Amino acid sequence: MAFSRKAILRGKVGQPVWLRVVSFTDLIIANNILPEVLFNCFIYRPTISFSRCLSQMYLGVLLVSTECTILAVMAYDRFAAVCQPLRYLQIMSWRFCIGLVAASVSLSFLMTLIAGLLRPTDFCGRHTINHFACELQSFLKLACSDTHISELFMHNSSLFLLIPPFGFIVVTYGRIGLAVVRIRSTQGCSKAFSTCSSHLAVVTVFYGTIMMMYLSPQGKSVSEKDKVISLMYGTLTPTLNLLIYSLRNKDAKGAFWKLVGRKISM
Repeated sequence: MAFSRKAILRGKVGQPVWLRVVSFTDLIIANNILPEVLFNCFIYRPTISFSRCLSQMYLGVLLVSTECTILAVMAYDRFAAVCQPLRYLQIMSWRFCIGLVAASVSLSFLMTLIAGLLRPTDFCGRHTINHFACELQSFLKLACSDTHISELFMHNSSLFLLIPPFGFIVVTYGRIGLAVVRIRSTQGCSKAFSTCSSHLAVVTVFYGTIMMMYLSPQGKSVSEKDKVISLMYGTLTPTLNLLIYSLRNKDAKGAFWKLVGRKISM
């Protein structure tokens, strides 16, 4: 199997779209809660308004849901680049890529809208959220009204947004792996690895943390482990994603290794 220089060396039609969407999503996810979390570290009794809590919570749901689907779409982009390199530009046309992005955002918006419509309206107690930020799971624990429907929808939507996309990614990379095995040239294998490595790293970090959070059994109260995991996929994971994709840039990669070499020599 030969790689098309025209199709692979740049990433081609689809990759710039995915990188912009994922980078923009990660940037907003991190800035949605990180500044407030850092600011609250210096306050004895941090507070947040109800409207700000809702906006922070549902914006996070929208962005995380969008990234779940976009990462699956990116796996298909890698599959087309590695397994169908000569037809890549035809398969991943600009219009098709924009349509996939629009479908992913629309689906995530619909899920977020339904979650917002099902949110409880009656709250009791001290109105204290046992978390670093407004999370949907912690928010529902403050309700006095029945939250069974909301919790059931949250659980089912988590399964829908995590299991099928992740399964699709696993199957897609299985197909990619079979294609790479058939590549005889070292240069072809190197290009395939370069095409897929950053996406695989992001998928591992993102899905690993978020599955630990939403697919594990939930107790009646938020544990310290849940709060740490939530902080990881809400702040650490987007930051790592931006770093991983930045290292694909030759200038950024060169500056990084130059800095590492300088530290080692010192």
